[in-house]
Amino acid sequence: MLDDTQLLTPQDWSFPVPIAYGPGRLAELGETCSALGIQRPLIVTDRTSAKLPFIIQLKQILQDKGLYCDLFCDISPNPRDDEIGAGCDLFETGGHDSVIAIGGGSAMDGGKAICLTALNDIDLWDFEFEQPVPVMPKDHSFPKLITVPTTAGTGAETESTAMVTHVKKGMKFCIWHPDLKPSLAQLDPELTLALPANLTAWTGVDALTHAVEAYLVPDFHPLCDGLALEALSLISNSLIRAYEAPDDLAARGSMLVGSCLAGIAFMKGLGLVHAISHMVGAEYDTQHGLTNAIVLPTVLRYNLPGLDTKVERMSQAMGLSTASQDAFCAHIEALLDRLNIPVSLNEIGVPESCVERIAEKAMQDSAYGTNPRVADLDEMITLVRSCIKDGRVMS
Repeated sequence: MLDDTQLLTPQDWSFPVPIAYGPGRLAELGETCSALGIQRPLIVTDRTSAKLPFIIQLKQILQDKGLYCDLFCDISPNPRDDEIGAGCDLFETGGHDSVIAIGGGSAMDGGKAICLTALNDIDLWDFEFEQPVPVMPKDHSFPKLITVPTTAGTGAETESTAMVTHVKKGMKFCIWHPDLKPSLAQLDPELTLALPANLTAWTGVDALTHAVEAYLVPDFHPLCDGLALEALSLISNSLIRAYEAPDDLAARGSMLVGSCLAGIAFMKGLGLVHAISHMVGAEYDTQHGLTNAIVLPTVLRYNLPGLDTKVERMSQAMGLSTASQDAFCAHIEALLDRLNIPVSLNEIGVPESCVERIAEKAMQDSAYGTNPRVADLDEMITLVRSCIKDGRVMS
């Protein structure tokens, strides 16, 4: 429930960008580019996605409209600052005027980071979220950006924020600029039909985590809260369907919309699941959604005491018959079991020797500051150790 103090305090809320949803809508992208005045787009994706049919399809769609395009695909699962530099070089030497980021979260982050730095001399890390926003030259404009998610999980298609690994520091940081906005986010569920079962699960739980963490952020943002709850409803009703019946286009569509809503919701912030996951990913290049899924139960059991009203609202959105902290956590853990998510980070190659280092780095992540419960270093060490060594108990 809101209190009077929140309702009497001035607030500023913003909402995102044009979103086009529907099966088969990738075919419209050539016309969309022409309408936006785009003539030489740079397609940005990750190494794995570069080999998939939708890249060939996209190239043909653009060529049929007489548009010149290049492909940049040297993007890791956790994009690195040196990779962004290489992408900017190709953008400039190819005379490109725009970016089409297509793929999973790494493609989205890579494409957005290239847009931030391709047409200016500002260092990538000057765009770091916790730093003052760089003042751009008067005549400067960022390249036009179109985002096309091909997984239902990242939710990164509607904002300029991007997570990039600082190679020298071995840490992930969020970069952004408020003037960079996608000209269009195109959601075509047909592009997710070929997603393997493991990635369907990992990215799906990523979206679930975004909705849960955003809703738990102790801030007054009813727009984001409403989207987070609707995302939980959509994901709860479709994730298992998409996982167990991968050709169910309606389930794929529900997941894609839920993921998008959850991605908008975390404009409000995230929490310790992401703070820990970001730093694990930066050091061990683990898949982000999978890492979130493993970390989620431990952080939930730490965060939920005292949040009974929010637990009740989330439980209702997810259609649970019992609205208690234990029942909510048990439901999440049973869902992870059914999706064959590993129990602990140790199972995906994260050693216990990194506990203190990861805990210290996680406390520097922007998501740490919006967690509903403030954790000191000792508590962070305990949480990280539990995620690595113990994880959840299989039911």
